Amino acid sequence: MAQILLIEDNDSMRETLTHILERKGYEVITACDGEEGLRIFRSSPTPLVITDIIMPNKEGVETIFELERDFPHVKIIAISGGGKVEAQNYLKAVSLISNVKHTLKKPFSNEELLAAVKDLLA
Repeated sequence: MAQILLIEDNDSMRETLTHILERKGYEVITACDGEEGLRIFRSSPTPLVITDIIMPNKEGVETIFELERDFPHVKIIAISGGGKVEAQNYLKAVSLISNVKHTLKKPFSNEELLAAVKDLLA
C-alpha cells in the first residue's frame, strides 16, 4: 500500500496516527517537525503528507508552502489542535491559501482521517 509522511510534534498523537494508518496497511514515515519532514520528503517523496499546523522549528503552514512550491503535485492533509478558535482559523487559512484539500481539527475520528487519506490516494 501507499507510503504516507506524517509530520506531528506530539509523540502520543504521532504514535496513535501511525498505528491507525498502519492497521489499514499504509506504510508510515514519521517526522517530529517541519524541518525534519521536509528533509525526509526531499530525499524520499511520498504520495501523501499529513502535517500538523502548530509545531516547533518550522510550522506546518511554512512546511506546506515549501512542499507545494518544490513539489506542486504533492497531496497534503493539514491537522491542528490548538485552541478551538485558533485551530479553526489556522485550518481555514490553510485551505484558502494553499492546495490542501482536507483539513482536520483535533480531535478527529479514525473514520474522518481514513476517509481523507482514501480520497487523496484514490
